[in-house]
Amino acid sequence: MFNRPGPRVRKQLKLLSDRLAEENPVLKGVVDPFRDLDRVGYAAGLLDPQEDSYAFTISWWPMIAVLGTFSAGKSTFINEYVGATVQRSGSQAVDDKFTVISYGGSEHVQELPGLALDGDPRFPFYRVSDEIERITDGGGRTVDHFLAMKTARSEQLRGRILIDSPGFDADEQRATTLQLTDHIIDLSDLVLVFFDARHPEPGAMRDTLEHLVNRVAERNDFTKLVFILNQIDTTWREDNLEEVVSAWQRAVVRQGNATGRFYCVYNESSAVEIGDPQVRERYEEKSRRDRQEIHAKINEISSSRSYRILGALQAIAESIEMDALPALQKSLERWRRRVLQFDAVMFAVVAVILGVVGYNAAGGLRPWLDGSAWQAMGERPLLTVFGVVVLVIVLLGLHFFNRRWLGRRIARGLATEAAAGNLRAAFEKNTRSWRPLMRRAPLGLGRRMLRRLHGLRDQAEAYIQRLNNQFVDASPISRQGGRASAADVHQPPHQAEATAQSGTPEPVATEEPGPEGPRAEGPEHR
Repeated sequence: MFNRPGPRVRKQLKLLSDRLAEENPVLKGVVDPFRDLDRVGYAAGLLDPQEDSYAFTISWWPMIAVLGTFSAGKSTFINEYVGATVQRSGSQAVDDKFTVISYGGSEHVQELPGLALDGDPRFPFYRVSDEIERITDGGGRTVDHFLAMKTARSEQLRGRILIDSPGFDADEQRATTLQLTDHIIDLSDLVLVFFDARHPEPGAMRDTLEHLVNRVAERNDFTKLVFILNQIDTTWREDNLEEVVSAWQRAVVRQGNATGRFYCVYNESSAVEIGDPQVRERYEEKSRRDRQEIHAKINEISSSRSYRILGALQAIAESIEMDALPALQKSLERWRRRVLQFDAVMFAVVAVILGVVGYNAAGGLRPWLDGSAWQAMGERPLLTVFGVVVLVIVLLGLHFFNRRWLGRRIARGLATEAAAGNLRAAFEKNTRSWRPLMRRAPLGLGRRMLRRLHGLRDQAEAYIQRLNNQFVDASPISRQGGRASAADVHQPPHQAEATAQSGTPEPVATEEPGPEGPRAEGPEHR
């Protein structure tokens, strides 16, 4: 069937469902609504059933991006959080790739090539090789040149992904690094931006700040930024941590970001010796408390990612109806009008040519008026029929040429990577030769499919309510002293509706925790 996924897509969705069952069972059942959404996309031509699924356009695991300059302490922080030496650390550029770190079953840290990410839709950077080829203009670099994957058997990684970035200092691949960073920020649920307290002058990092802060501030999700001032132990002699933090905060605000929280940490195992006992105690307490808060933020994003995925399901369904459908209707109407106009002109030209040929062949206009020319045509019926057939073939050929040529011109203006899918491919599917010219509704987006989209959005709302039941004391089970189980989360929508009708109070959506507003916090504030 034209609206069924190919074997490769079915296999990838099965792998995704299996992994969710192992690491994030709350979301296991959400794969099925994405399969239903895919059927709409396949029928409309927005998705390629052999290659694509809307489930491949999002990251299913909570993602924490760790950004910053070389030697800012990113790798040391990751190793400390994971509880294993996953990344090399040092004062030089020891890791020059984006490294995706996830949970693995082996006792030892496993390192895989970037191709492991490019070919697996369960992870970020799926099919990123095409983008890398475009960015580098085919410069002979492969996905392995920029990406790597590591797995570690750490409970801190179960159900979430860390991404360690190379530093943003100038190098030969800086442009590509910055563009991939944009991709990471878009996908991430939490972005940890590390600064180095040993370099207290933010002006020297103006271009880096502009990319990490200014461009993120232009998005609606800039609140997921968390700023971390690392190696604060190096400021103990001047005891001016507050001034250093304030300088970085002012630099961030100048780039257009008035939110986000600054944390101050350092690694005690590699810290300089703090000679003043009182300063050392304050710094140690400050670092420990801030590190605990950072870890707590990382642990909190698992629930927010579940809401984000359900929000993505709703957003894609709405985009198909509110964006793709009107865009296709407008483009098809424009195409239809121009085809008719061009047909009229072509037919007029053909009529003029036939008139001139007939006039000359009959020796003027009089034979046509007195009927002798028509009588001569009747005496040669086969030749006349052949001429009519040829004329019809020519006119049809001109018509279908116009359809195809005009369709290609209009298709160039349609997006190939919209939220709803490939609008250009959907338009081209609607302008194929077998498609009636006067058919108004785009393929696969009739009333029946729109009802299906509305049903999928209702399903997403039902899932959100079930997620709420895990955090809000609203279900009969939680009132008896327990939490809603995984079985409750996965109950079908009609059972959820029945539960709601039985008198269970409607759960109240909890606000997603976000970073606090910026404020300079020194040791004396603790």
